[in-house]
Formats: sequence, C-alpha cells, structure tokens
Amino acid sequence: MEYAELGWSGIKVSRICVGGMSFGQVFPDFHQWVIDQPATQAVLARALEQGVNFIDTANTYARGTSEEFIGTSLRNLGVRREDVVLASKVFFNEGHLSRAAIEREIDGTLRRLQTDYLDLYIIHRFDYETPMEETLEALDSLVRAGKVRALGASEMYAYQLHNMQMLASQNGWTRFTSMQLHYNLLYREDEREMIPVCRQFNMALTPYSPLASGHLTRATWDSDSVRSTTDGTMRNKYDAARENDMQVVARVAEVAHRRGVPMADVALAWQWARGITAPIVGCSKPSRVDDAVRALDVKLTADEVAYLEEPYRAHELVGPLGRPGEKALAGTDVRRM
Repeated sequence: MEYAELGWSGIKVSRICVGGMSFGQVFPDFHQWVIDQPATQAVLARALEQGVNFIDTANTYARGTSEEFIGTSLRNLGVRREDVVLASKVFFNEGHLSRAAIEREIDGTLRRLQTDYLDLYIIHRFDYETPMEETLEALDSLVRAGKVRALGASEMYAYQLHNMQMLASQNGWTRFTSMQLHYNLLYREDEREMIPVCRQFNMALTPYSPLASGHLTRATWDSDSVRSTTDGTMRNKYDAARENDMQVVARVAEVAHRRGVPMADVALAWQWARGITAPIVGCSKPSRVDDAVRALDVKLTADEVAYLEEPYRAHELVGPLGRPGEKALAGTDVRRM
C-alpha cells in the first residue's frame, strides 16, 4: 500500500479511501444498493489486510446506519483506534452548520462509530444560512476539545472555500486540510477553480465517485445492477452528458485493453496521475477492495493521460448548492450524494 499526508495535517492516509455510502440499512425511500453489517465487516477486514486505513462516511448515509455498521465492524475486528483514519460529515441535518447542530451531530457520529474522536470532520456543503464565523469557530472548538483531529470540506464553490480558509487564518481557527470533490474522467469542472484554490492552501484532494458511479468500469453506459436501475441521483449526475462522455468511456476501454487491465484500473490510475491524494472507492464486496488496490500498480504515461482527457467537454455543475430560493446549479438531489 502507498500512503500520503492528508494535506498539511500530518495524518498519514492510504492512497485509497473506502467509501461508507455503500454500507447501511436499506430504507424504502433511500439507497437500495447498500450492504448489511456482516458484509460491511468483510469489506473492512479485507481493506485493513490490504493496508487501507482511510474510511469515509457521513452522518446521513443510510440514516446513520453506515456509521453504526462501521463502528460495530471495527469493534468486532478488534482494530486499534490508532490504526484507522475515520472521516465523517455534517450538514444534511437540522440546523446545517450552526454551532448547535455541529455540537449535536459530532456527538451522534462519535456514538455511532464507537470512538472518542474523529480523525477528519468534513462539512458536507456550504451553509448560506449560518455565518461562516459561527461555523468555523464551532469546528475549531471541536479540534481544541480533542473530538476532531483535522477538518475537511466538500462540495461548494471555490470562492466560498477561499473565503472560509482566509477567515479561519485571520481568526486563528483551524483551516480545512482536505477537499472531497466530485472529480473523475467524466466530470472535471473543478480543474478550473476549485483545485487551484485547494493547491493554494496545501489541501489534500479526496474525490468521491472516481469511477463515475460505474460508468468508467464498462464499455456500455447502462448495466443491470441494483444501483444502475434504482439510483436516480446517479442518473441526474451523468445522463445529461451521455453522448459526449461515451467518447471518454471508449478511450478508457481502449487504454485498458492495451494495458491488459480492467477499465476501473485505468480510471483510478488517472486520479493518481492527476495528483489526487486518495480517491474514495465504494466497495460492496471484498474483491472490490482488491481491485482498487491492484490499480495502484498502473502508472499512466503523460501521453495516455492526454489521450484519455482529450474528448472532454464542459459540463453543467454537479454538487455545489445554490442560494436558498435560487435555482441550484447542481442539478441533482445533493442530499443523497
């Protein structure tokens, strides 16, 4: 396994992060493709065997049961707390990023994960309704209290991240050390502004959906998997640009064929070639962990990277929230991302 520092935090993470959105209880109106606690435990056991120490989840994934399954699994496996890097998020809850909400939600997350502290606490979106000062001071207090080691951010506009980082610096509060962004070969809009801002502040990049919800793992657009047939959020994120994006998919398939490796290996190798710290990979079974780890052996050439990227065309933004009352540019149900 390869490891890297999480931004400027001093925390060492594996170059692969296991995504907790795949874990949890099935609810009629929520994700139908999550796996139960024993299956979650099997995935995490394999990840740890392979040297993967970075696990990402959120307080709202499967209505909190993702955190519960992860906490129970790590306890059953007898994992030492210092051997894992646990990340979770706050925003899609009552009060969003108010001080009261942050203080309430961190306690719930710690209880469900069965731990005294988080390694990384991520704000899931930007909160237009809470003053940035209130949010940043509340987050800083968690670091000072020892409940959180480091802070991260997720989907927002680059100017919002810049403003929050500058405000934190001016007031002596803890700055964000990582950005969880939507980034893959089919969606590269954050190369324009977000990634340069992250580089400015020495932040780690930990993209979600590095395989574009499976679209970069097969030569066809659709599949008969449970997720493909039930996940409306996935369709909202990707189907609008299907015609152009299939050109990228075809090139991934071509490079994979020349290399003699699965398409997913090429899609993940592109992430590391682009300087990504740790893509977040959803794993529904232990073999998926093996697949992701194997991809670390694929080192793309500069010519291959350019060939994969060449067909890309600008996309509508997917992820950041618009102001309340305005039409969101995200174009998707971000509550379920």
